[in-house]
Amino acid sequence: MEKDLWRIENSPVTPFVFQNSFYHVKRDDFLNSDFNGNKARKFYYFLKNNFPGIKRVISFGSNQSNAMASLSELCKMKKWEFIYYTNHIPKYLRQNPEGNYLKALQNGANIIETSLNGERLIKFVKSLKDEETLIIEEGGRVKESEFGIKKLAEEVNEYALRHNLKIFLPSGTGTTAYFLSKHVNVEVLTVPCVGDENYLKKQFKWLGGGKIPTILKPRKKYHFGKLYPELYELWKKLKKSGIEFDLLYDPIGWDTMLYYNLKDVLYIHQGGVLGNASMIKRYERKLKVKS
Repeated sequence: MEKDLWRIENSPVTPFVFQNSFYHVKRDDFLNSDFNGNKARKFYYFLKNNFPGIKRVISFGSNQSNAMASLSELCKMKKWEFIYYTNHIPKYLRQNPEGNYLKALQNGANIIETSLNGERLIKFVKSLKDEETLIIEEGGRVKESEFGIKKLAEEVNEYALRHNLKIFLPSGTGTTAYFLSKHVNVEVLTVPCVGDENYLKKQFKWLGGGKIPTILKPRKKYHFGKLYPELYELWKKLKKSGIEFDLLYDPIGWDTMLYYNLKDVLYIHQGGVLGNASMIKRYERKLKVKS
């Protein structure tokens, strides 16, 4: 089948030297040119299994969500309709589609702006569920994510044990960190990038509770999606050192690792670099920084 052309396993581990320290980086950004990172892991269950009778997927989230772009790829492969709700599409983005927003549109996504947000939006989207529709929550926060993340855990567990490493990754909903922690025999560390420590604990409880990752507080409170010149500078230094990371989550992740002086770490590169072009333009346009 066509879907078997998608290689969603065995991404390489790259040695990485940054600021005179050595790190191991699990390159899930290399899984597939169109369908990679933690979203490919999260949605692997839906790719791998058959869903007779399903005609569409409905989801929701931000206008530059990595999950939105990945779901649009999934639906394109499965020949499903994809409907996505977001509570804000800037005029600039409508007139100049780019990044994940552009990718989703190119894949045929129907992106709908709505005045609903928070719990009201979640309740509305869930009300659209029927026998022909899959509802996938924001960021892939679904229990089916365990299927693909368990494969990631199998790939990193032996490596981390052999090299005596802890695993580190930044978190949005915390889904990847939670299921990784459940299926590996080493400590998993994470830092919240969307909510705070209490937000992550609620997500972990919803996903099943039990063994959870170690949550590190960031150096300071970063508001999700807000532009921070110091994080942009850190991202540029990381890229200059040899690896391009996501510009939304990874700078907070690396800033946290540096703040706690973490060593002997296997860092999970969760993809998401497609959205960097849009973020860079925001930095250049609003903060007048140089790329």
